[in-house]
Amino acid sequence: MNHQLTSIPEAAQLSELTARRKTLDNALRDLRVQVDDITAEQKRADADVEQVKARRVRDQSMIDAGQIQDAKALERMLGELQSLNRRISDLEDVEIEVMERLEEAQQAFDRYTTDLDELEIEIATVEAAYEKTSGDLQAQLAAVTAERATATSGMPEDLMSLYEKLRAQKGGVGAAALRRRECGGCRLTLNASDLGIIAKLPSDEVVRCEECNRILVRTGESGL
Repeated sequence: MNHQLTSIPEAAQLSELTARRKTLDNALRDLRVQVDDITAEQKRADADVEQVKARRVRDQSMIDAGQIQDAKALERMLGELQSLNRRISDLEDVEIEVMERLEEAQQAFDRYTTDLDELEIEIATVEAAYEKTSGDLQAQLAAVTAERATATSGMPEDLMSLYEKLRAQKGGVGAAALRRRECGGCRLTLNASDLGIIAKLPSDEVVRCEECNRILVRTGESGL
């Protein structure tokens, strides 16, 4: 991407939006792993609760069916049922805590997903604006390049070489118009003596500014 295109306002916007998208992508990736991990944890918690409940149902069924005849064995079974009830209560507390963490993680994941979707729409809008602006600039550049080619057609090669050298040294401006006795490059005002010398020079002779060294282009407004 050349300097002209990077100076387009939308380019800075795209850079910022792309950085935000990367941040959101990373956050979503982490949240996705978190949701998957907590989901697996919830399945284990559910399975633990169901396993203990199944054992409680089995023991209660044996008691209800009168299968435990021995008084001590029945007492042990009733004590085990109490332990199972406490165990189920503890496991259900864990189950609820896991469910709450899963809900929080899922809500965060959904929120970041929505933010990313909205960001993608914004990026698409800015990209379209960038493409239009860059296309316009490319068209302008092509027109200026063609105009320059026409303007420099037939000019001496040594003059063009000098111009390109000065252009590289002087921030892209190798020649400046002489208007109202002033150099358009460095704004130096030429004195009457210098103007008199320039006025006597042939029209095809190269004139240089004594201050900035640029090529001076004589015009009808030069004040010669």
